[in-house]
Amino acid sequence: QVQLVESGGGLVQAGGSLRLSCAASGRTLSSYAMGWFRQAPGKERAFVAAIAWNGASTYYADSVKGRFTISRDNAKNTMYLQMNSLKPEDTAVYYCAARTDYSSSYYEDYEYWGQGTQVTVSS
Repeated sequence: QVQLVESGGGLVQAGGSLRLSCAASGRTLSSYAMGWFRQAPGKERAFVAAIAWNGASTYYADSVKGRFTISRDNAKNTMYLQMNSLKPEDTAVYYCAARTDYSSSYYEDYEYWGQGTQVTVSS
């Protein structure tokens, strides 16, 4: 079983950047495909990005394509989400997730979740 902890959230102005990290413990991260999801107040949890276990494939929601970059460093047991050109509508709690199968954009497919980190983008 793997434990996930997100960090790097905060308050940023529109147009700014943040880098989120997801640190894993308990098992090596290379055993898992990983994803980022976000949940804004009053909305359902939404897919942001996903990455294969070896980083060879990445997937993005249309709303973040070209602005966000997902990556991973299995040697450091850490996954990242670089967020550039942030918009107020990116405001949400961001969660990292892991699954022992192929990458997926469906949150129901993920077995392990972090506690989330708040990202707030001011206009």
